Amino acid sequence: MTIKTPLLPFPLTICGIDELPAHAAAGVSHVVTILDPEWPDPEHFTLYPPHARTIWRFHDIVNPQDGQTPATARDVEAILEYGEGLKAEMVEHLLIHCHMGISRSTATAIILMAQRNPGREADSFAHLAAIRPFSWPNSRMVRMADEMLDRRGALVEAMRLHHHCVARGYPDKMSYLRASERAAEVPPEE
Repeated sequence: MTIKTPLLPFPLTICGIDELPAHAAAGVSHVVTILDPEWPDPEHFTLYPPHARTIWRFHDIVNPQDGQTPATARDVEAILEYGEGLKAEMVEHLLIHCHMGISRSTATAIILMAQRNPGREADSFAHLAAIRPFSWPNSRMVRMADEMLDRRGALVEAMRLHHHCVARGYPDKMSYLRASERAAEVPPEE
């Protein structure tokens, strides 16, 4: 798919922890790390040249659960503040990662793309699908961003359509999601 103008003015990589070594020589200048609060910091960044790194810690859940820390409005505000800050920096390549590169990292990427591109929510998800085909952005984060960016449901609707496309493209992975707290997000089997 061709997008008329870039959604971000720099290359974007999304990955999981296990994929980090593969990107060490990719010219990454900025890294966003999103981990569970108790998870140790990955050692893979010793392989990377100097870069600016931001770390956020919360669990990949969409509904509050005992013993788990969900993303809060303050976390989404921090993502939006980070996106504003990137406008003033020389960003050569942004890498966003979480544990598996499926949910928190993809939600963060969507929020950054949507922030810069009002009215292009569907394009943001199309770009996400092109760079991270199996992605299931954290809907809690996306819903909060939709409200903060005053998108009036457009970002949430684009996410719903994205979920349908991913479910069709990866039916073998849907049983896992249906058995999780994300079951309500999974479209019915066709």
